[in-house]
Amino acid sequence: MKTFVQGGVMALALTTGMQVGADEAANLVINGETEITVRTEAPEHLDNLSKIYSGWIFRSDETQALQMDDFDNPGMIFVDQGRDAWAVAEGSEGKACADCHNEPESLADARATYPKWNDEAEEVRTLAMQINGCRTEQMGAEAWKYDGSDMLNMEALLSSVGRGTPINVAIDGPAQSMWEQGRDLYYTRTGQLDLSCANCHEDNYGNYIRADHLSQGQINGFPVYRLKNAKLNGAHSRFKGCVRDTRAETYGVGSEEFIALELYVASRGNGLSVEGPSVRN
Repeated sequence: MKTFVQGGVMALALTTGMQVGADEAANLVINGETEITVRTEAPEHLDNLSKIYSGWIFRSDETQALQMDDFDNPGMIFVDQGRDAWAVAEGSEGKACADCHNEPESLADARATYPKWNDEAEEVRTLAMQINGCRTEQMGAEAWKYDGSDMLNMEALLSSVGRGTPINVAIDGPAQSMWEQGRDLYYTRTGQLDLSCANCHEDNYGNYIRADHLSQGQINGFPVYRLKNAKLNGAHSRFKGCVRDTRAETYGVGSEEFIALELYVASRGNGLSVEGPSVRN
């Protein structure tokens, strides 16, 4: 048994071992044809990890199996809804996504490179921000709610057509300062439990916190269908939940802080495959 103790308060109780309920050596092949990289060498900019792992390998055999076949993956229902929305003309310009991009498969490489710097907007944009940029700037339509169902359906669609593509998020150039902000947030302890993201997902991945098997917190599988709440979940909503679990005041979904954190965390997964919509607890 391992414990975190900060300021005389026992924060977490952890048990070691990846052997219970998860196959550490499992390989993910979707529909018997799309090979997903779930373990690889850590990118050079990571100082404290030599290997990186998809959260998929930390799930139970039963949960792993759900993601291996699109007929079993409950997240694929939302991919279908995203594909329906792709063809719907909206806004003052009367345009649909299909009018500019033809089939969703034309954007198969998009999910792997976001967040990234947008020269025209002079900002780091997440995939959600870019989708809303297309809606407001090209379609003349209203922006979708960040991490709302419409947005997550579209993100799930774009993730699904990019499955197997290696994550390749750029962290240099004008995006570097935002990346550094995200890195600082990742290692900053917060809340009554005095914990950082790294305490769980870097120092203790592979251990159990109560009944939950800690992963490295990689986000290559987002949006995620969580069995816990039976719906798609976005990365920022998950960040918010994690910060709240440290008993700290959390940032808002779509905030600058979470955009920076998403950029940093996404870059930690460079080399893993896009695998969304994934299935997690």
